[in-house]
Amino acid sequence: MNNTHASRTRYLVELALMVTIIFVMAFTPLGYFRTLGLSITFLTVPVAVGAMILGPTGGAICGLAFGITSFMQCFGMGAFGTMLFSINPLGTAVVCIIPRLLEGWITGLIFKAIRGKMKNGAYLVASLACPLLNTLFFMSTLVLIFYNTDYIQGFVTSLGVSNPFTFVVAFVGVQGLIEAIVCFILAGAISRALSAALHRI
Repeated sequence: MNNTHASRTRYLVELALMVTIIFVMAFTPLGYFRTLGLSITFLTVPVAVGAMILGPTGGAICGLAFGITSFMQCFGMGAFGTMLFSINPLGTAVVCIIPRLLEGWITGLIFKAIRGKMKNGAYLVASLACPLLNTLFFMSTLVLIFYNTDYIQGFVTSLGVSNPFTFVVAFVGVQGLIEAIVCFILAGAISRALSAALHRI
């Protein structure tokens, strides 16, 4: 019983630390690189690490924290999110929060599913899956809720695209690639080192 209690306490402490890191990064230059459109985010790194170290539930909570901080950016801190919020506040909350929660949860599930089959490779696969899932879910909900608004159609016109798929490809572009590379390198290395330090390898 004592061991179970100690283990749960340690888990909650580790989870609290990961959530704290996400909030600190979100409101410092470490979390976002501002652009005229979508901001490049590096918050997928702690979400991926949390999903691998703390499991699917921990990943979901870390993703939720990421989503909440993303939504908070819509209150005047990010031009793109602020504009979306002025158009549809509830839709903006869905776009910011739900994809990030799912991203963390599914990354944890992926890692858990392949951990026994490819010990070290699982860290790399999950580290790449997290930013890809973030882009996939975020852009899917953005298109679903906001594609037909004048604001997004303005981007569609300026990018010279003709349908939602080409819009996503053109709009994400280099930004998505940068996020994927950074998370793949950093999250893989950090989670591997933390697993060793916490004796989880």
